Amino acid sequence: MKMQELKKKSVEYRKKILKYIVGAKAGHTGGSLSCTDILNVLYNHTLKVSPQTFTSPDRDRYIQSKGHCVEALFVVLADKGFFPEEHLETLCQYKSHYIGHPTRKVKGVEQNTGALGHGLPIAVGNAIAAKLDKRNYKVYTLMGDGELPEGSNWEAALTAAHYKLDNLCAIVDKNTLQITASTAEVCNTDPLDEKWKAFGWAVKEVDGHDVEALKAAFDSLPFEPGKPSVIIAHTVKGKGVSFMENNLKWHHGVPSKEEYALALSELDSSMEKVLI
Repeated sequence: MKMQELKKKSVEYRKKILKYIVGAKAGHTGGSLSCTDILNVLYNHTLKVSPQTFTSPDRDRYIQSKGHCVEALFVVLADKGFFPEEHLETLCQYKSHYIGHPTRKVKGVEQNTGALGHGLPIAVGNAIAAKLDKRNYKVYTLMGDGELPEGSNWEAALTAAHYKLDNLCAIVDKNTLQITASTAEVCNTDPLDEKWKAFGWAVKEVDGHDVEALKAAFDSLPFEPGKPSVIIAHTVKGKGVSFMENNLKWHHGVPSKEEYALALSELDSSMEKVLI
């Protein structure tokens, strides 16, 4: 997909994320908007997986550890044809499979997630399996910076380095905010780059909203032979909507009718700039 098309997709995805959150009257708005560009590049450029190959043992695996931001994942999976987009009209409704966290009842979802700190350990297990089975698929997991204090992440990080899992890539959506305050106030994990390096990982830092930089980072995997890779993606919570950006209120917030209209207007203006 050409660069302009990728940038266009990001705006389209943000509009749809807001649409379905407003319809459901529930959703993790800020974090879904912060990881939109990452998911866009993964599914429209990097991942070797499709609705037709989802049961293939050779498909790439994507595990969304920050499962509470499932709205972004659902919108992208629908766009890629894993299920009809109209299914998302049932988001968070009684008996719907499209609930507030990823579930394997939805086609395209590899693992149930949402208990923070579980995605990386699962990804490590998948990457070890690929090595044992002598398969060439890659494993990707998206983590929030707010979940990094969970000890299970660092046990998994040690294990990944020990087994030289250069078929594994972790992406940290570093938007610096979590539900109650900034990550620095709740439990500071900086400097992240030095911590990952100390645990034996190869590290790259990118602007998590620069689709060209994200594309280049994924294209250069693994960053070092014999080492797992981590991309620290510097992002903005609520990206794309001015009154949501860097605002704790929108960790889990539903726009009013007026706010929704304003958000769409801003995103439409963004699209105009992309199309120039």
